[in-house]
Amino acid sequence: MADDKIEVENINTPGKTSRVDRAKYEAMKTALLAVLPQGSPGLTVADAKDALKPNLPQNLFPGGATSGWWLKCVQLDLEAKQIIAREATKPLRIHRV
Repeated sequence: MADDKIEVENINTPGKTSRVDRAKYEAMKTALLAVLPQGSPGLTVADAKDALKPNLPQNLFPGGATSGWWLKCVQLDLEAKQIIAREATKPLRIHRV
């Protein structure tokens, strides 16, 4: 079924898209946007991951499995869509636009 995939972008490779599992993408997107503050300074990616893990559905991310990969996938897609932004800091910090 074509509906079980979603096309995502990557801010680091403009114009290139990938297709990923829709349910996992949507669950991670919802969890990430729920924990990210509006505007600067935002959260480090590690802090965002820790904060969102309790909000992930266990049937999709048992014990937080693969959540790091999915967080990065969603982060890069939302950056490309200008829904979230990164700060030029070390460590990297992200926030909602």
